[in-house]
Amino acid sequence: MIPTLITNDNVQIPALIYGTAWKKERTADLVEMAVLSGFRGIDTACQPKHYEEPLVGEALMRLAAYGITREELFLQTKFTPLAGQDPHRIPYDPTQPLAIQVAQSFEASQRNLQTDYVDSLVLHSPLFPYSHLSQVWGAMEQIYHSGGTRQLGISNCYDLELLQKLYRESEVKPSVVQNRFYAESGYDIELRSWCDEVGIIYQSFWSLTANPHLLKSREFFALTQEYNVTEAQILYRYLNHVGIVPLIGSTSQQHINEDVEIFRFELKASEIAAISSLLL
Repeated sequence: MIPTLITNDNVQIPALIYGTAWKKERTADLVEMAVLSGFRGIDTACQPKHYEEPLVGEALMRLAAYGITREELFLQTKFTPLAGQDPHRIPYDPTQPLAIQVAQSFEASQRNLQTDYVDSLVLHSPLFPYSHLSQVWGAMEQIYHSGGTRQLGISNCYDLELLQKLYRESEVKPSVVQNRFYAESGYDIELRSWCDEVGIIYQSFWSLTANPHLLKSREFFALTQEYNVTEAQILYRYLNHVGIVPLIGSTSQQHINEDVEIFRFELKASEIAAISSLLL
C-alpha cells in the first residue's frame, strides 16, 4: 500500500498521486489502471484545455464496480482562471464575477466527477492583482465551509512572499502547494522549507521531464545499480523521503507498477543528502 502524509487540515494525502493532464481520450482507462495497480490519489482540473475531467468520473464509476469506493480515494481538482482556459471551452461564464466563476467551475467538477465532494480543491495559478486572488480564495473558502472540499491549495505559486501573504490573510489556510519541480525555480528550496514549517504538503509535477540531468547523473546511475531499480524510481523515492508528493503521469502498466514499488526500498541518509546536493 502507498503510505500517506497528513496536511495542516488533518487530511491524509497518498505519497504518490496519479496526474491526469494531457491523457485525453485515454484518461478513464489510465485512471482505472493506476488505481487497480495501487494508486489511491487522483489529480485533475476543470480545464478542458488539458484535462478530460468527465473521464475521471467515468473511471470512478468503473472502480466502484470493483469495490473501490469513493471514500478510499483522494480526489483533487482545480479552479483554473480564465487566462488558463481554452477560450472556446470555458467551463463557466467568464462574464460573471470571479466568485461566481469559482462556484460554476466547482459545480461542473461535481457533475464531471459524479461526486458531492473532493478531498482537495486547488487554485490552478495565482491571480493578479492580489485583490482578485483574494476574491477567488474567498469563493473557494465558501466551498470548503459548505463541505464541498476537505482542504484548499494553490498551484504554480513560486513566490514565497505571495504564498505567505495568502496564508497569513486567509481564513482557510492552503494545505497543498503544487509546483513544477525544476532548476529554474531553484527547486523551491526556501519555499518548501517554509511549507514544512506550517504543515503544507508540497506536490511536484514534471519531476522527470524537467530533470534529465539528474536522471543521467553518475549519482543516479550508482543508485540504480545499488538497488536494482530505475532512475525514475530513485527520483520518486527521493522525493518521498524529503516529504514531497510527486504527481505521476505514467501511461504504461510497467511504469505504473514500478511507481508503486518504490516503497520496497529506502535510501540511506547519505544518499538522500547526495541527491539534495545536486539541487543546489
